[in-house]
Amino acid sequence: MSRRALAYLSAVLMVVWGAPSRAQTAAVPAPDRCLAFAQAPNPGPRIQPAKFIPADLSVTEVRLTFLGHSTFVVESAKGVRIATDYNDYYRPQAVPDIVTMNRAHDTHYSNNPAPGITHILRGWNPDGGAAQHDVSLRDVRVRNIPTNTRDWQGGTNVYGNSIFVFEIAGLCIAHLGHLHHTLTVQQLAQLGQMDVVMVPVDGSYTMDLDGMVEVLQAIKAPLMIPMHYFSSFTLERFMARVRGSFEIEESLLPTIVVSRATLPAKQKILVLPGR
Repeated sequence: MSRRALAYLSAVLMVVWGAPSRAQTAAVPAPDRCLAFAQAPNPGPRIQPAKFIPADLSVTEVRLTFLGHSTFVVESAKGVRIATDYNDYYRPQAVPDIVTMNRAHDTHYSNNPAPGITHILRGWNPDGGAAQHDVSLRDVRVRNIPTNTRDWQGGTNVYGNSIFVFEIAGLCIAHLGHLHHTLTVQQLAQLGQMDVVMVPVDGSYTMDLDGMVEVLQAIKAPLMIPMHYFSSFTLERFMARVRGSFEIEESLLPTIVVSRATLPAKQKILVLPGR
């Protein structure tokens, strides 16, 4: 067989056996998240895009992801997904099982929640009076403590906000929502001992920094995660205020896994970057 015929045969065999040519490689789009290398000897591409799947949680762990503003995704070991202050601006990619909302601004609630949500929990009662929620789904319990908000005229919207408490993996996690005042003895008793608190730190739209620090000192949660800050300046102003009172840690990732074993020994502020 001539040298030219051998070269032609080799090229044909490479195509049949799935060796990618330069043109084929250029045509394959880059996957968004990661690559999985196919080890099977079958013909076809050797590299396949794979969907990112987070590591499984143990029954003692909960995953928290900060999407931005005051929206977190809270995930349990049995796959329950919660979105806090669910709205039309910050939404998780996957439809949550449970969503909580507060009424202060449209960045804290939605009138058009996605179909398929099992429980939609509003922190206010559209019919008046206090909202009352206590729901359980698989390994998660969600309850609320009603609080008041200010109106634009300086008056009070009674029960305009709720602190939502998530009981997951042996932990108690509180999302303070759009809290406008310090907590009464009765509200602190209803809240109970919290392990993690998501706290608004804007210093104006919710409440002043001194008042919010008073709330954090009263709740005494080991782990506190700031939210509801509008710029690095606002966040730094809060951190400057609390540096003498709490340890501060800044994370490079918006997601953490928390368990009772990993809670800090002393009260700590953990800053997660919003996406």
